Amino acid sequence: GHRRKNWKVRKFVLREDPAYLHYYDPAGGEEPLGAIHLRGCVVTAVEDMPDSKKYDVDNILFEIITANDIHYYLQAASSAERTDWIKAIQAVARTGK
Repeated sequence: GHRRKNWKVRKFVLREDPAYLHYYDPAGGEEPLGAIHLRGCVVTAVEDMPDSKKYDVDNILFEIITANDIHYYLQAASSAERTDWIKAIQAVARTGK
């Protein structure tokens, strides 16, 4: 969120049962701000995003497309973290309930 003004920093918690990625305000709060249903979703690395400058992306974006065709773009802290998130979400999308 510090580079793209319309992006926000969020804390994410991945759950397998049910298969959701809940997101929270990093400043605190027990209740999630929202959730992404992962069952049957597609998650991929994003190398180039429309309407972004090169310094905005740093090749650490990934996209989640839900079974309802909703697109979410997320930015990881590093390339290795992006890979870890993608693998974990793919596993939950296949096996989660």
